[in-house]
Amino acid sequence: MGRVLVVERDTPASGSSGKPIGGVRAQFSDPVNVRLGQRSLEAWRAFGERPGADIGLERVGYLFLLGDEAEVEVFRRGMEVQHAYGVPSRLLSPREAHALCPYVEPSSIVAAAHSPADGYALPRAAVTGYLRGATALGATVATRCEVTGIETSGGAVRAVRTSAGTVRTGAVVCAAGAWSRGVGAMVGVDLPVTPLRRQIALTGRLDPAPPRVPFTLDYGSTLYFHGDGAGGLVLGLSDPRQEPGFGREFGEEWLEPFREAAARRVPALVDVPVTGGWAGLYETTPDRNALIGEAPGVGRFLYATGFSGHGFLQAPAVGEVVRDLYLGRAPFLDVGPLTADRFGGGAPDRVRPEAHVI
Repeated sequence: MGRVLVVERDTPASGSSGKPIGGVRAQFSDPVNVRLGQRSLEAWRAFGERPGADIGLERVGYLFLLGDEAEVEVFRRGMEVQHAYGVPSRLLSPREAHALCPYVEPSSIVAAAHSPADGYALPRAAVTGYLRGATALGATVATRCEVTGIETSGGAVRAVRTSAGTVRTGAVVCAAGAWSRGVGAMVGVDLPVTPLRRQIALTGRLDPAPPRVPFTLDYGSTLYFHGDGAGGLVLGLSDPRQEPGFGREFGEEWLEPFREAAARRVPALVDVPVTGGWAGLYETTPDRNALIGEAPGVGRFLYATGFSGHGFLQAPAVGEVVRDLYLGRAPFLDVGPLTADRFGGGAPDRVRPEAHVI
């Protein structure tokens, strides 16, 4: 790769990378997402050896709760894709779902989708592990260093201006998450990424301590939860009332729809205490799929952004893909369908909605 410089405006994991609930899975409806998830699961499982760090990986599985036959059909079709790539997902009866997660009210669902290969990990530990591995191989990480502009000439990248000075370079990879649209604008590239606040709450230690349960999600309401490793639960919900924006303050207004959904699906969690939490930003795109590729009009401006909530879980595979795009060799997966120009005029058939999102 040659010399690599990572430029971080604040400190590592201070943006969206340190805020996810940490889910890792391959249960998707789009074949590209399934393969990115599968490849990444392999890397997460091997993280202790390469690059070498404990990321607290818990392979508890993912359990999607399905409230009607229309939702079941969505997941049935998704499983046809998943099984083609070796994902061990299957549909469960309400009673089987309750056996895996005793919080689930079986009479409130018609089925559930489960894959035992999925789970969750610790995002901050993963960021730290990656950066430690990168610096050991010669990469440089510049923190509290803001990118203020990108210089181009002759249709190619020439330099990056930062708050610490100008860096001469012939290539840039934009992985700025919710802030990527502004970076793309520096070189005249439209990256249609919209920031959207998402919040997560912690219950603190519960008595009795919760059982070991899958990462459990109610597909219809987007309520989700899993264990926190310290005798409590981590809770979340994608509040449909949330307006786009860069606000990252934590509030409790979203707990109202969370508790309404809990009353239907997991009644025991209706009155569960909340002792704190945090807010982060989804980097959403119009079809809830990522933007990965190289800009055709600006040579050597590459991007990996817009993951719409599944960036952490796909990160290892996407890192491989971007590396190969930079080196000019074919990645393990054709990510052509994910280029940002799929949203341009006259290309509606290239938009790829992902059904398995929260």
